[in-house]
Parts: sequence; structure tokens; C-alpha cells
Amino acid sequence: MTTRTTVVPARAPWSAVVHAGEQLTVTDLGGNQAVDFLVYDAHDTAVRYSAPDTLQAQGGIFLTTGSVLLSNEHTPLMTVVEDTCGRHDTIGGACSKESNTLRYGHHTWSQHACVENFLAEGARYGLGKRDLVGNVNWYMNVPVEPDGTLGIVDGISAPGLRVVLRAETDVIVLVSNCPQINNPCNGFDPTPVEMTISGGRA
Repeated sequence: MTTRTTVVPARAPWSAVVHAGEQLTVTDLGGNQAVDFLVYDAHDTAVRYSAPDTLQAQGGIFLTTGSVLLSNEHTPLMTVVEDTCGRHDTIGGACSKESNTLRYGHHTWSQHACVENFLAEGARYGLGKRDLVGNVNWYMNVPVEPDGTLGIVDGISAPGLRVVLRAETDVIVLVSNCPQINNPCNGFDPTPVEMTISGGRA
């Protein structure tokens, strides 16, 4: 069995091919760090993560142990097999320069954002802006208020908490270790995370 571990710096992108049966562990090293996440079928990237399919199938809006990340073809891409945090968001989306300026003012335009990270990493696999879809936000706390509005509030993670996913087919995983500093999703202080792929062939 082989194990590959990478520490992804604060604000940085990361990607990898995770083969069927391998496990990907996302560890929040500093605590309260949002990790934006997209997943595609490695053999046909037109088949990619679908938040609507995933939420409809599981009957709830938060991801945790047992959640199956379904594709737009309603096929399983990855399954959450362990979660020491408790719940994760998949409706809040990824920050971008455009959304930052709309929410926080034009002075934020020059700030790096998750969409730019996704585009930079996705280009390695021939993916472009039209291939970006609604994403998972590991560790991000996005409660839904009684009136239906979404909040982005202090995270519920802590140093060393992890989420472990098993690949159900060969997948491409794109990660943006979120650089957002204008809302509490990262405690206003982005920190590194650790990505570990295990269970592969020796």
C-alpha cells in the first residue's frame, strides 16, 4: 500500500487523480479552514459532482459520514467514510473576484479567490470555466435560517479534524484551500491543510 501526503499552503490550489478504492483524507491542520472541493470522473470529465443530485439522494443539505458524492449522471464518485467534524457545506459555492466585490466592496477585486484556484488547477486536465459547478466546502459552516437565507458563520472545525473519502471510480479532485479573508469561513486567517491519498497499489 502506498501513501502520498501533501501539505497545501494557505490560499493555495491542489489537485490529484484518486483511483477507485483509494482514500483521500482532508485534515484541517489549524482549525476553522474552509476547503473548496470539486470532483470529476477521470475518464469522462463531463461527468462531475452534482450538488442537487447528492442532496436529493441523501435527503439533507449537509455532508457527513455516509454521504455519497453523486455525479450529474447520478453515479457515485466518492463516499465520505469518516468525518470527525460533523457536517460540511455544499450550497455556499466558491468565492470569486466578482462575488467578493459584490459582497464586500470593490477594494477586494485584487484579492485571490477560489474560482481562480480551480481554474489554475483545472487547466492541467483540460478543464475551464464552463466546467466549474457547485462545489463542496469541507469544514465551512453555512446554516440555513428559518426564512431560507444562508449565513456564513464561524466554523465548527478544530485542529486535526479530518474527513476521509473513498473513490468509487477513478476521479480527478480539484481543491482550493480557500483564501477568503472577508467572512468568518476561515476565521479571517487562512491556514494550511493536509491531503493524504492512501490505499493504492505498491
